[in-house]
Amino acid sequence: MQTEAGTSQGAGTQWIAGGQEAAGSQPDDEPLDSVTPQLLELQRIWVSTDHEEIARVADKFGAQVHKRSPKVSKDSSSSLETVLEFLEKHKEIDVVCQIQCTSPCLHPHHLKDVMKMMKEDGYDSVFSVVRRHHFRWQEVLKGQITKPLNLDPANRLRRQDWIGELCENGSLYFATTELIKSGRIQGGKLAYYEMEPQFSVDIDVDIDWPIAEQRVMSYGYIGKVPMKIELLVCNLVPDVQGGSSSRQKSVLNMHDIPILETLTDRGVKVKFFPEINTNALHTKVKNDAQAKLKIVQDLGKELNITWKNVAYLGIAESDLECMRKAQVRGASQDAAAAVRKEAHYISKHDAGTRSVEEFAEYVLILLNQFEKNSNQEKNTN
Repeated sequence: MQTEAGTSQGAGTQWIAGGQEAAGSQPDDEPLDSVTPQLLELQRIWVSTDHEEIARVADKFGAQVHKRSPKVSKDSSSSLETVLEFLEKHKEIDVVCQIQCTSPCLHPHHLKDVMKMMKEDGYDSVFSVVRRHHFRWQEVLKGQITKPLNLDPANRLRRQDWIGELCENGSLYFATTELIKSGRIQGGKLAYYEMEPQFSVDIDVDIDWPIAEQRVMSYGYIGKVPMKIELLVCNLVPDVQGGSSSRQKSVLNMHDIPILETLTDRGVKVKFFPEINTNALHTKVKNDAQAKLKIVQDLGKELNITWKNVAYLGIAESDLECMRKAQVRGASQDAAAAVRKEAHYISKHDAGTRSVEEFAEYVLILLNQFEKNSNQEKNTN
């Protein structure tokens, strides 16, 4: 993601923060606080990409899109080359922050902290680090004797007695344009910004994904949840497009039950749609969509809530009318393309393989965040 920031007061300095690509989306009326330029005290947000879908998502999210040229979109292209190309088209920029999309637990306050360091302390570059406690050894050829690089084997320290080492975590790099044009993104008056381990997630290889997914659920940026979720609606069957011989599959799994019971205990009403026969005919799909819409609206009246209090897990196109009105929208991995496009949260599971459980866990996180925000506001007042 590339982010252009506003003029700093009194200095006339233009700021840009950015990384390579932004993969992920929220529709126009996000249920949570957006990471807007105003939130980061910036002017504009940029996404640098050569991918049409990423560009579409960035535009929908409100970001500016810099279309990278094929020259700097190769597997061998460096981040420095990408930033230099951007600066050639935006000569008004004086400071750059490169944000890596492979670090999904970066929060707005991290950027604001480093911006303050750049502005008030006059650094030419600042980069993020994390403290690690790893004993390192020299790599040698077979038969050779290795040597310790950062420890004395005769006096091994316990972890709690060792301050550890600072390692780059790849989350962000701030640098002046002047420094970057000299061929460096680190140099001059240089400083590091230490991030806590829970926020230091780096997706580098395939096995990093499961860890990152769990870390994001616990430590990813959510922002302020404006309304309490009081109704969770789940569609149990997809629209069947293959005629009467096609089989419908239930999307409820026994593993879904415990989290649904937890939500119920927290005061969330859970509603499942029964099986609806929607074979092939578009008119039938539309009719079923209106039927679902009426059911949820009637439930809302019964519970005295609005669509702002509804979370909806969709699978089929007949769910779209409800999804577009719901505050929080989910989709199973194998949901219809139009449903996935509308979703705030797309499960990594297909329907029937714990997608309900996964979305319900996400709703629980939002519920906890809403209560946390509410308690903070009460304490402030």
